[in-house]
Amino acid sequence: MPRLINDECISCGACADTCPVNAIAEGDGKFVINPDECIDCGACEDGCPVGAIVEA
Repeated sequence: MPRLINDECISCGACADTCPVNAIAEGDGKFVINPDECIDCGACEDGCPVGAIVEA
């Protein structure tokens, strides 16, 4: 199941840098994960310095 980025996001972009399929983009006030492109690898969750990425 794709992950979600919650409101703890500090918009640092670390998650987008770690995503192997470029499924993460800057949204309005926080980054967002495109569920249609996400391969559920968990790289973004591991790369987030504030723990803002959770399983959906």
